[in-house]
Amino acid sequence: MDNDKKIRIGCASAFWGDTSTAAEQLVHAGNLDYLVFDFLAEVTMSILAGAKMKNDNLGYATDFVNQLAPLLPEIKKKGIKVISNAGGINLESCRDALIKEAEKENINLNIALIHGDNIIDRQDEFIKKEILDFETGSPLPKNILSMNAYLGAIPIKEALKEAPDIIITGRCVDSALVLGSLMYEYNWKKNDYDLLASGSLAGHIIECGAQCTGGNFTDWHLIDGFDNMGFPIVEVRSNGDFIVSKPKDTGGLVSFGTVAEQFLYEIGDPKSYILPDVVCNFSDVKIKDIGKNKVFVSGAKGLPPTSTYKVSATYMDGYSIVATLVIGGKNAYKKSKIISEAIINKTNRILFNKNFEKIRQHSLSTLGTDSIYGPDKYNKNSREVVLRLMARHEKKEALVILSKEVAQAATGMASGVMNYLGGRPSVSKSIRLHSYLIPKSNFSIEIDYHGKKYPVDIPLDGVFKYEEKDNKMIYEELETDTSVPLFKLAYARSGDKGDHANIGVIARKADYLPYVRNGLKLNIINKYFSHLLKGEIYIWDVPGIYGLNILLKRSLGGGGMSSLRIDPQGKAYAQQLLEIPIPVNKKLIDQLD
Repeated sequence: MDNDKKIRIGCASAFWGDTSTAAEQLVHAGNLDYLVFDFLAEVTMSILAGAKMKNDNLGYATDFVNQLAPLLPEIKKKGIKVISNAGGINLESCRDALIKEAEKENINLNIALIHGDNIIDRQDEFIKKEILDFETGSPLPKNILSMNAYLGAIPIKEALKEAPDIIITGRCVDSALVLGSLMYEYNWKKNDYDLLASGSLAGHIIECGAQCTGGNFTDWHLIDGFDNMGFPIVEVRSNGDFIVSKPKDTGGLVSFGTVAEQFLYEIGDPKSYILPDVVCNFSDVKIKDIGKNKVFVSGAKGLPPTSTYKVSATYMDGYSIVATLVIGGKNAYKKSKIISEAIINKTNRILFNKNFEKIRQHSLSTLGTDSIYGPDKYNKNSREVVLRLMARHEKKEALVILSKEVAQAATGMASGVMNYLGGRPSVSKSIRLHSYLIPKSNFSIEIDYHGKKYPVDIPLDGVFKYEEKDNKMIYEELETDTSVPLFKLAYARSGDKGDHANIGVIARKADYLPYVRNGLKLNIINKYFSHLLKGEIYIWDVPGIYGLNILLKRSLGGGGMSSLRIDPQGKAYAQQLLEIPIPVNKKLIDQLD
């Protein structure tokens, strides 16, 4: 094995809708071996399913083709291999669209497809098996829009043996786009679990694009060039260690803090981050600044995988509506409460008279009053607020009625209604998520290359069984005589795992960690998020980076597509936590920058 060999991989997309400039930046200035794009979130799958129902030629991420087309000559010339899950639920149309663009430039484009994740045609089979959601225990619903397994990296490794220019997959775990290329380049075996964990970590660090190069960073005020953010590059060695960087002369920042925040982002238990090919133990990962915008990452460990794939199904569950009213003047908060309650009450009276069910679920938020911090923290003196009213109902007609009644607020309710943001609200389908586990033996995964199709052999003997539990936290007896907000001592970032919020907290210095740990005990966090929390709290130590990873179960109002809250993915939870006072002593304060 060549110990001097390094594979450079850049990520140009974190989601469908990310900037259109990243691919060009990375192709021109990244000196890449591989370019990966991640486009698929759960809601994206339902959108793609709807698009394909209207047009058989759609159902894939069209941005992929639009961004890649003008770069094809340079990609071909430089020999950059491209891997993306842009295929969605229509891989063939995605391939055909790219080939059409390549032909305009007289480029012979070799594209491999990976099939096997889409099992929508087998929904009746799994409904009969009474497959239960692994979080809620509810049975598989009938109004399914999409149904896809999260595949791993092995099919990508096998497809690369055919020497394609581009690999298009459907649903797979985001990090597999990177791991598959590393398995191929270094001939990592299916049971090289430490290496697979390291490659997965490299993929995880860059899978959210600019989130590891300064995007969403706690110290956002230190970032220059938000208008030209550099997108991430990992340079991976054969032993799995890697360097994170970005192209020169681009905005953003690559540092211990930016990479550590992304490292803990949405991973849950750091000792048991479950992926299709490996269960990762990241608790002793080390992250070290080694130069300007260069960070070295090492220390990932791996365990044998599970015998199942995670499958996510999206389904239609009635309809939803979001109405927003701008209200100004004295007592704007009080007026927003009166107006919102009047709209709901009047709509329900009309629905009753029409023999419709009442609005079954609604959420009222007053933006501009610090509502995310809970009722005890409301700023009721604000003189400019936005009333956000979100509702759900089985019948579209019921929400059309609500939409019309919102209009009366301008002339028939409390004074100060200035504007309807976005005009009269429209009614849309309410999409929910159902996630469950299916044995890998139920899937047939195959590669399609130039019309030739052949199966991929996936190990079926996974043995890992997860038991969710806390670390045994060690709390030290510390002398304290004052307090500082958490952001003085730590970085933090939050995100969602279904209906659960994940908050990663990293001490700025090792000396700060005991104070951070003591200040974020279970009872303290429980009280701080009591207005949001419906489940248990888990806290895990991450000693390699002086960190803690916190999971707030059932804290997102259903999470993602199911939630009616203004922060359905917990993106601001870390921002809230960073204000919590942490007891310290004055001697420690003298160390603070």
